[in-house]
Amino acid sequence: GRGIYTDMNAIRRDEELDHLHSIYVDQWDWEKIITQEERNLDYLKKTVQTIYNVIKLLSYKVANRYPELATELPSEIFFISTKELEKQFPTLSRKEREDEITKQHKAVFIYQIGWNLEDGKPHDGRAADYDDWLLNGDIILWYDVLGHAFELSSMGIRVDEDALERQLKAAGCEDRKELDYHKALLAGKLPYTIGGGIGQSRICMFFLNKAHIGEVQVGIWPEKMIEECSEAGIELL
Repeated sequence: GRGIYTDMNAIRRDEELDHLHSIYVDQWDWEKIITQEERNLDYLKKTVQTIYNVIKLLSYKVANRYPELATELPSEIFFISTKELEKQFPTLSRKEREDEITKQHKAVFIYQIGWNLEDGKPHDGRAADYDDWLLNGDIILWYDVLGHAFELSSMGIRVDEDALERQLKAAGCEDRKELDYHKALLAGKLPYTIGGGIGQSRICMFFLNKAHIGEVQVGIWPEKMIEECSEAGIELL
């Protein structure tokens, strides 16, 4: 029930830049110790709803102070697995599925990301030695400003000994078992945890109704992007 959180600032020098991604990353990263018995879907969903309640509370505070920035969010977040999402929208791409389900429900947690779906590919890539692919997911909101789904947080219950074994084998990287962290985890020397990251600039973008992440954080952008944004009336910091 205890853990850590960080006000994280980092540089991703190889990031592909667009209106949602910059080389500068700012997140609240958190990690909390849990018991083996709490490593289940119900506990994950309960934690997601707790985080969503804070996002909802923030929407009230922003709307109270700046009525012109009022945002309508549902009282509860909608949960759906990647397999259920594939079954519902079999002909759509991964991003199109996210857009469709989020447009319907406005606030969605898509869970179980990493294992292959019916078409033989995962919904999205996830490190084999980080989240448990059966107990992880993304918090996504519908964003009218951009007309598509908007990810605010990626999180999950972390791998235990069994999940690490399965996922390293599936990913073809069993050699990692010789690394210090992996050895300690497999030997039962590390606590079980749940954790994630919440995008600070993403939160600012969403509640300030901005179209580009460069409107809420200072960044470095290609000249062409700066020109296109300027023509569209978007001022990059």
